[in-house]
Amino acid sequence: MLDADIVVVGAGAAGLSLAHRLPARASPGAVSSVVLVDPPPGPLRPPRRTWCFWETGPGRFDRAATASWEWLRVRGRDGGVVRRHLAPTRYKMIRSDDFEALVERDLKDRPGVRRVEAAVGAVTALPDACVRVAATDAAGAAVDLRARWVFDSRPPQRLPAARTRLLQHFRGWFVRTERPVFDPEAVDLMDFRTAQPARGLSFGYVLPTGRHTALVEYTEFGPAPLTTEAYDRVLEDYTRRVLRTGAMEVLSTEQGVIPMTDAVFDRRAGGCDRIFRIGVAGGATRASTGYTFAAVQRQSEAVARAVRAGRRPVPPAPHPARARLMDAVLLRALDTGRVDGPDLFFRLFDRVPADRLLRFLDGRSRLYEDLAVGLRVPVLPMLRTAAELPWLRRR
Repeated sequence: MLDADIVVVGAGAAGLSLAHRLPARASPGAVSSVVLVDPPPGPLRPPRRTWCFWETGPGRFDRAATASWEWLRVRGRDGGVVRRHLAPTRYKMIRSDDFEALVERDLKDRPGVRRVEAAVGAVTALPDACVRVAATDAAGAAVDLRARWVFDSRPPQRLPAARTRLLQHFRGWFVRTERPVFDPEAVDLMDFRTAQPARGLSFGYVLPTGRHTALVEYTEFGPAPLTTEAYDRVLEDYTRRVLRTGAMEVLSTEQGVIPMTDAVFDRRAGGCDRIFRIGVAGGATRASTGYTFAAVQRQSEAVARAVRAGRRPVPPAPHPARARLMDAVLLRALDTGRVDGPDLFFRLFDRVPADRLLRFLDGRSRLYEDLAVGLRVPVLPMLRTAAELPWLRRR
């Protein structure tokens, strides 16, 4: 049995961020203060991912950033362009393996942190105010851990009950073109010059890392993901017809699905005061946008502060209640078709100052700013949707 103060389950964005921020030794007498448990290489380990977020000034993880931009664009279906200058804020892109390498270097220099490769099964509260984590290593041998606190970042097997469920599903190509076609100074955040689905919306997303190289994604907000072949057909059309890339090479791909739901995520697993959910499992994903990384950092820092202060380290709600309510209204309005998604997002970026809109999208805006943003969306359909929400069952 390996004893620790804290066990962190999963080494994705949430698990690594928390292990990185936690103090190296939370209390005397523990064999290993922090144990980070991650599945061995194989199907249980998540694939390589790209995370994006906006940040003002130098950041903690800048050394792992692939690229960053201080300009962004949104393109309407008719080709209209909104270009916004974000400075002093920058939109940053981090690849998961670069992030892991940066955090791994930090953890290796901290004797109070240990990393264990094992697939976690049951996490059980014990009568002695501790928690048992049962795992299995790559050879099939049992690995038992006991801790005061467990932070579990594994995605839930089943999403909580919700009034609205959409999926943000996407596939991206990392491409290299023969001729210089990309603008490395600006990210195309939403390009609505894609064929729109019957339900939800779709857009292109272009993250240029040079004149010849970029991550080009096709993204939908909708009820179900596409097949890989269908994504590739759309990406082929988008890159050739819309972006006019000409001859190009696809270097690698990435694909994923992010739940967009107004479900309430319980940050205490089974109501236990010693087993906590973090990251996507703890509700860190912003329901209306799919952004997660910045909320994970806020949540991780709050937990680390509580540990340093000797308080019960309950992860805080990643997003304020007012932001979650606005997300619920927007998701429902999109799902019912009461608002035109491409028109709504284009209008927001066109009519709301960039700094205010970024605070709004990050859940850090004030009430008067939320009201100002609300006046830039179709008011009557949104009010109708807000009025019906209390009468809808979560299922």
